[in-house]
Amino acid sequence: MSEKDKYAALLRQVETAIFTRRGEGHVHPSNDRMRALVELLGDPQRNYRAIHLTGTNGKTSTARMVDELLRGFGLRTGRYTSPHLSSVTERIVVDGAPVSDRTFVEGYRELAPYLELIDGQFDVPLSFFEIMTALAFSIFADTPVDVAVVEVGMGGEWDNTNVIDAEVAVVLPVDLDHTQYLGDTVEAIATEKAGIIKAGASAILAAQPEAAAAPLLRRAAAVQAQIAREGLEFGVLERRVAVGGQVLTLQGLGGVYDQVFVPLHGAHQAQNAACALAAVEAFFGAGGESGVIDVDTVRAAFAAVRSPGRLEAVRSAPTILLDAAHNPHGMTASVAAVSESFDFRRLVAVVGVLADKDARAILALLEPIADEIVVTQNSSERALAADELARTAVEIFGADRVTVEPRLDDAIETAVRLAEEDGGAGALSGSGVLVTGSVITAGEARLLLGGGS
Repeated sequence: MSEKDKYAALLRQVETAIFTRRGEGHVHPSNDRMRALVELLGDPQRNYRAIHLTGTNGKTSTARMVDELLRGFGLRTGRYTSPHLSSVTERIVVDGAPVSDRTFVEGYRELAPYLELIDGQFDVPLSFFEIMTALAFSIFADTPVDVAVVEVGMGGEWDNTNVIDAEVAVVLPVDLDHTQYLGDTVEAIATEKAGIIKAGASAILAAQPEAAAAPLLRRAAAVQAQIAREGLEFGVLERRVAVGGQVLTLQGLGGVYDQVFVPLHGAHQAQNAACALAAVEAFFGAGGESGVIDVDTVRAAFAAVRSPGRLEAVRSAPTILLDAAHNPHGMTASVAAVSESFDFRRLVAVVGVLADKDARAILALLEPIADEIVVTQNSSERALAADELARTAVEIFGADRVTVEPRLDDAIETAVRLAEEDGGAGALSGSGVLVTGSVITAGEARLLLGGGS
């Protein structure tokens, strides 16, 4: 057995060990276990600078943008995001690439003895996400990296990543999601997410609904953070659709950056780009009299950004798009982006959602742009059954526009056939397939369709 095969097999064993623990769908809102674990490890998260991101949607794409920008300026980066699309190693990225199977396995081996010690101290054992977070922080310290770009798992104040004291906190738009844990109002959710803003940090705030803006500003003022708000200190000045993405003019903290090509679709990705740029400017101390950071470096970094599973085209004839939108806020952005960037005469949606999501709202948002829908389910234990999703879909689309395929591979095959019924090859007839509703659905479709990294 080759070393590569050996560590691939060991990775599967490690995955089994951590996946059988309390998963991301079973949250126990406390940071006590996490703080005890990193203290036992010697607080690895204090060995590098950090940029911390929260918000309802856009965290992963923005983290990728921040990462590209920092690396463009010569820094060695670690990036921690969740969930993953294809492999668990995607969550822990060093210098733009997921860690190797070997690095992941050996990092876990070093961590394992400490997990048993912490489990013995608390009534609730460590979760999958707590272990992943500690593993990421430890790998970043051992590498070592210059700066970590860290996406929260959920919320902010009690999120396991919040043991890190980041000098830049980014709060992307806040909306309703995970209400069973974060609160059932935008204000309550924003109050929780505001917890990542630390004393003396720079707070980069995306444009927010009024209910979210107030608690975020209160928190920033209370800890004497420097505040930069989209629409005031930074933002998108101009945006135009281009082949493969969009060209932006961005108002940064230090000045204007024009002719910035971003190979991602939608106004929401332009907003993410503005937030990413402001975060990196704040990290470097740009703004005011210090002026802009190098414009050519900024352009090159944004042009290199990729965000798999975010309106990602993985096939043509017909065009197949994968999108991880999994809540109404995200689906609103995705629908607008599809309408703006793709001129489909016929679009078939493949939808699989998790049971704790607002499936009715997601389907209602899709209905105006989807000619037909194929309802399915992903492999998650939290998946909403296809038959149950179909009942809601029929109410919104009508029975003649709904097909049920419980297996995702069958659903994609059916959707392609339905798309091509427009009268020939999809690329010529202007037909497309959109696979959406969950990060898990998009990730599993990506594996089936052979999407690139």
